[in-house]
Amino acid sequence: MKRSAVIRTTTVLVSVVLVVLVLSGCSAGSSTEAGSDSRAAMPAPGQVAGDAQLGVDGAASPDLTQQQVVTTGSLTVTADDPISTATDATRIVTEAGGRVDSRDETPGTSDQAAQATLTVRLPADDFDDVLAQLQALGTVNSLSVSAVDVTAQAADLDARVTALQASVDRLLGLMAASTTTADLLAAETSLSQRQAELDGLVAQRDALADQVDFSSVFVSFVAPGSVAPGVPTDFWGGVVAGWNALVAAASGLVVVVGVLVPWLLPLAVVAAVVVLLVRSGRRRAARRSPTPATSAGPDATMDR
Repeated sequence: MKRSAVIRTTTVLVSVVLVVLVLSGCSAGSSTEAGSDSRAAMPAPGQVAGDAQLGVDGAASPDLTQQQVVTTGSLTVTADDPISTATDATRIVTEAGGRVDSRDETPGTSDQAAQATLTVRLPADDFDDVLAQLQALGTVNSLSVSAVDVTAQAADLDARVTALQASVDRLLGLMAASTTTADLLAAETSLSQRQAELDGLVAQRDALADQVDFSSVFVSFVAPGSVAPGVPTDFWGGVVAGWNALVAAASGLVVVVGVLVPWLLPLAVVAAVVVLLVRSGRRRAARRSPTPATSAGPDATMDR
């Protein structure tokens, strides 16, 4: 009877020890898995490229079917009154929903012709219509338009912004669930870096979208005769060009003579005064010098 009681007591103790060991192992395993999940959820500071790739693959991809084009142009127009014409151009652009980024005016003087330059932003949807109205303000001397497809660049910026925004949201969630100071500081450091990168990408995306929505055109209004004629392509064109060059050279020579005339008159007066003084000095010197007969004296008479 005593041996049976001892055996039962030993069996109970062993069972209790085994249960305690099993429970301890499960608790350790659960805490280890929780720590691993927490570390896996915490993105590394240099993991932007990985997040961006996940954003492209897992998040909603941007629409690549809509083509996005940046259009720029340059226009030179001859007008009788460039400054007044620039005012008309400003009105045309603003009424179309565009804007004027810069405007420079040079009033006409005796030395230079009047000129006005504008840097305008035209709505992309009405680009051709507004450009035609600007050309109708005078005689078109030159026009150039170029377009660059930025669809891939815009899609890349959208994908990176989406990925970084998801990363920022995850970091905010981790900060809210952080239980230790170390975890909180790590999350704040990563969040600051992610937020700075996100703000930079958003600014790039907005600037690119503005270039797509509003085309930039540099417009120059000049007075008649300000633009040089083109290179002659035939014999008579060469004759005309040579005659124009001769007339221009003669006109330039006349201008030079006109500039020198006010200086020549005082110089002529000064030169005349100098000549008179020199001649007068020579005459006085000649009167003061003795004659050859006088200088010989009595000896010359005796010799004779």
